[in-house]
Amino acid sequence: MPRSAELRVGGLSRLSTCDWPGELVATVFCQGCPWACGYCHNPHLIPPNAGTEIEWPEVLSFLESRRGLLDGVVFSGGEPTLQAALPEAMRAARALGLRIGLHTAGPYPGRLAEVLPLIDWIGFDVKAAFAEYEAITAVAGSGGKARESLRLVLASGVSADIRTTVHDALLDRAALARLADDLDALGVSGHRLQAFRAAGCTNAALLG
Repeated sequence: MPRSAELRVGGLSRLSTCDWPGELVATVFCQGCPWACGYCHNPHLIPPNAGTEIEWPEVLSFLESRRGLLDGVVFSGGEPTLQAALPEAMRAARALGLRIGLHTAGPYPGRLAEVLPLIDWIGFDVKAAFAEYEAITAVAGSGGKARESLRLVLASGVSADIRTTVHDALLDRAALARLADDLDALGVSGHRLQAFRAAGCTNAALLG
């Protein structure tokens, strides 16, 4: 059995026009994330061992049936780089002639480096100024991992959408200014702010 069959899939969007701007894609929601951001709109995807909705071979069969109709496939989550089966799953999708997109927050720089040569576009979520990550992710040291991952993305030349979700209770103007300073130091251009979405969020404090 191929290693890609081990990919834990928490959901599948069979057609999306927003997960990779300008492309018609299927989006594979990978199960599991090491962080617990309060504003997460897919909290059911955080537990790595939760029951999965669909098996990867079934997803691959669907993708094969859409050859010539889809531009690509986006691996989202959860956090896709948590899973060791991700590189082989990407190769299998690419073998169908599909372009590969990735949504990540960069908690695993080494694993991200492994898949960067396989992808055509990346949506990279920057949570806050790197020294302030723990207030968002609830995980110590997460900012250093994200900084290293972002450096890898910038050095790779892969097309990237670098974005930050903003909730006033978590990121005020001063915090956004500190984040901007961190990104300027890395040479980031085109950073985008996106508003918090209540849909899917289960954090009562943020919803209130």
